[in-house]
Amino acid sequence: MMKRMGRKTGNNYRGLHMGSSMRALAGTVMAALLFMVSQGVAATELEEIRAASISGDRVQVNLRFSGTPPEDVRAFAIDSPPRIALDLPDAGNALRSRETDLNVGPLLTATAVESGDRTRVVLNLTQPSEYQTRVEGNNLILTLGRGVSEADSDVQQVVDRAGEPSERATRSARPVEITGIDFRRGSEGEGRVEIDLSRSGAEVNVREQAGKVELTFPRARVDESLERRLDVLDFATPVRTIDTVAERERVRMEVDAHGEYEVLSYQSDRRFVLEVAPITEAEREARRREEEQFEGERLSLNFQDIEVRSVLQLLADFTDLNIVVSDTVGGNITLRLNNVPWDQALDIILRSRGLDKRMDGNVLYVAPSEEIAARERLEMEAARDRQELEPLRTEFVQINFAQAEQIASLIRGDETGQFLSDRGSITIDSRTNTLLVQDTQSRIEDVRRLVQTLDVPVQQVLIETRIVIAEDTFNRELGARFGISGTRGDRRTRVGGAGSIEGADAARDASTAGVGGIAIGDRLNSSLPASGDAGRAGISLLRSGVLLDLELSALQVEGRGEIISSPRVITANGQTASIKQGEEIPFQEATASGATSTQFIEAVLSTEVTPQITPNGNVILDIRVTKDEPSQREVLGVPGINKREVNTQVFVGNGETVVLGGVYEIDSRTNLEKVPFFGDIPFLGNLFRNRSTENTKAELLIFVTPRVLD
Repeated sequence: MMKRMGRKTGNNYRGLHMGSSMRALAGTVMAALLFMVSQGVAATELEEIRAASISGDRVQVNLRFSGTPPEDVRAFAIDSPPRIALDLPDAGNALRSRETDLNVGPLLTATAVESGDRTRVVLNLTQPSEYQTRVEGNNLILTLGRGVSEADSDVQQVVDRAGEPSERATRSARPVEITGIDFRRGSEGEGRVEIDLSRSGAEVNVREQAGKVELTFPRARVDESLERRLDVLDFATPVRTIDTVAERERVRMEVDAHGEYEVLSYQSDRRFVLEVAPITEAEREARRREEEQFEGERLSLNFQDIEVRSVLQLLADFTDLNIVVSDTVGGNITLRLNNVPWDQALDIILRSRGLDKRMDGNVLYVAPSEEIAARERLEMEAARDRQELEPLRTEFVQINFAQAEQIASLIRGDETGQFLSDRGSITIDSRTNTLLVQDTQSRIEDVRRLVQTLDVPVQQVLIETRIVIAEDTFNRELGARFGISGTRGDRRTRVGGAGSIEGADAARDASTAGVGGIAIGDRLNSSLPASGDAGRAGISLLRSGVLLDLELSALQVEGRGEIISSPRVITANGQTASIKQGEEIPFQEATASGATSTQFIEAVLSTEVTPQITPNGNVILDIRVTKDEPSQREVLGVPGINKREVNTQVFVGNGETVVLGGVYEIDSRTNLEKVPFFGDIPFLGNLFRNRSTENTKAELLIFVTPRVLD
């Protein structure tokens, strides 16, 4: 039996059992297996992971390999939870356990997993940390802590198998020189920091913190003339100052910004550009809403000129998704994404390269947008062809709550939105409220799902209206009656009563019988008493043939009344309902021919309402409430109507009461009746006056309470 010799494309060859009958082919099989295994053996294997504290509160992680570490090591960081992931291509995993406890500084554990032709090492941290990688012999060393540069897309130094630095490592290690620093204002108010470099592909780390943007150029130099502060406040951009400082083997630039802004950085050939653009509150809110659409775990990516396929593979490994990438996907991309959801990072990468994606379970398919659109178009055409060949079926669909005619009209739709195919038809049986549907099986299933959604009991609403009419009346009246009558003088001249001929005649006739024979009404000179059942006090004095009559009257009337009308009606959601109570008043109306006809006019209490239940359980009411009463007035035989009406739309909570409206009316009147001249005499004029005061207060309030019935 052969032991495990290696692997090819992720599959382990456990061995071959050779029986006695196959010994003749042993040499051939062995040669073939040795050839296959030799093609699939990993270039190196990870043997040990160690960690130790070093000066400056830093931690050094040592990954020891059986040979030279992989060259194309890819690293990316995640802030929540804090992790650093290293992808080691063409490397196997020879560690005894999957997880290694380290517990040094912010470093907790290291997890190594072999998948296919590479190994991933994930460092679990207590907090986000800067890091730097380098190669020393058979060791890949990663340094954690402040003061080290942020993650680069490549390992800083790579040593080939002969022990000499490779061409790629030499190119990466060659220092870059900053030859110029300029500042410009963009057309939309953005500040542009333009930095000229001695070569392309230089490493630049950009970090934002506390109103500052920090640029770090590892292994870089700058001329002393450029090592200064630029004050650019007068350019009216978010940037105020730019400080350039040379520190040992790197150059650090600090851009001081203010207000709300966003940062964009990119490198084109030998020029690096940093844009600091202002953003408004509305733009910031729109971007916040856009970010809320992405809910994936956050990560940070910092790569320069990396293959798009490699970035997609990193994201697939990070999310444990299966990924299928079209052969037409290619090209490189430079990106720096800091603490963004992985699905947003994927969306940015795809849009920047004109790609699109489709998810099928946990399988992610990526291809150019045109390719996906063409494939889906072909699938739709194939589905349409299959539908044209699919046999027709006939099924009955029972409608329980809605009307079959309404559901059928929705199913038919218009020419572009119908649920039936071109060969389908629908028939209505109004007697049983049933639909007879003839179509393909898939379309019938669509119809059933539609009916299941629409054929549900409609909610009902009880609307209770309360009309309150309150009246308060006050009436006060003062009056007097006064008269002098007598028979003094000869029989030809008599003084009497109200000054009328009848009074004088009565006084003459009473000369023999006495003034007492004159009627009271004929003895009064002024008669302005209080009306109605007023209180009265009177006195009559007779002396020397002269009769003096005086009567005072007073009346005060107070009244309070309240009328409450409470019509109620129940209706379905979205349906109009009305209720009336009152009388119809008949009247005669002449026609064009001269004949008369009897017409009726309504004086009723009515409520007409259309409720609409909102998704959160509240109610919108379109309501009209009237309270009409017959009036005492008539015009050409047509009776008048006292109308009280409100017509409005109102938003009310379920079970809550709202006042639709109200009318508050005050009627105050003062009437004075008097005898000219005598009524104006002070004090004595009260005997020749009648004064009345009338105050009326009326208030109308209309309340409504909707209740959604379960």
